[in-house]
Amino acid sequence: MLPVIAFPAIDPVALEIGPFALRWYALAYIAGIVLGWWLGRRMVALAPQAATRTQLDDLVTWITLGIILGGRLGYVLFYRPGYYVTAPWEALYVWQGGMSFHGGMLGVAAAMLWFARSQKLDVLLLSDRVATVVPIGLLLGRLANFANGELWGRVTDVPWAMVFPTGGPEPRHPSQLYQAFLEGVCLFVLLQLLVRIPAVRARPGLLTGVFLAGYGVARLLGEMFRQPDAHLGFLVGGVTMGQLLSLPMVAIGAWLILRARQRAAIA
Repeated sequence: MLPVIAFPAIDPVALEIGPFALRWYALAYIAGIVLGWWLGRRMVALAPQAATRTQLDDLVTWITLGIILGGRLGYVLFYRPGYYVTAPWEALYVWQGGMSFHGGMLGVAAAMLWFARSQKLDVLLLSDRVATVVPIGLLLGRLANFANGELWGRVTDVPWAMVFPTGGPEPRHPSQLYQAFLEGVCLFVLLQLLVRIPAVRARPGLLTGVFLAGYGVARLLGEMFRQPDAHLGFLVGGVTMGQLLSLPMVAIGAWLILRARQRAAIA
């Protein structure tokens, strides 16, 4: 038998008081939004100012709606369109799980675009500052995936392989931890280093481009170890749905970076 690390027996419910049960996944969303809001208030105040702290407080509400509605709609459209055609009312059953990062990202982008126009703010400058805190939520979300024993990796023989409760008897990559490190830790550190450089902040769209391209690359790498969704499997050419949706992010991110570098810096 191959040596494996025992999967820790983590209760998916983080806190239970009477009939109230708070799961790790919900807690990850709440903590990600709160911590992102806290750090984001500092980010928007950096010169050139992207928004007031009061404006960011208002924006958080719209971002939260964008995450939930966009994430759920993205999952329905990208991952299980056939199923919800036959049972469209179940698309509203958010308590049954099923969220898409790419859908949530589009929802947040729409919320920021609407908010920036209504407040007469530079949408790229605003998205630059918001992008610097998004990896906090990504990190917590992947850790919640691990705690739930879901979205596990492909079968492997590496020494740190794990047997997940719902993944069969085969040892698998703990790909949730790989993605937490790449999408959460690495991307957060990179963006936090860059946002502290005045010349980078002075070029609207640059940090947004770094986030999009950086996440896209991190997701492309992480998906190489993650088991594809059973109902989708591998797509054309052996790519996964996550990789397919990440390719446009890399392209758009690279375009924003080049565009920002070619434009004159703002004071």
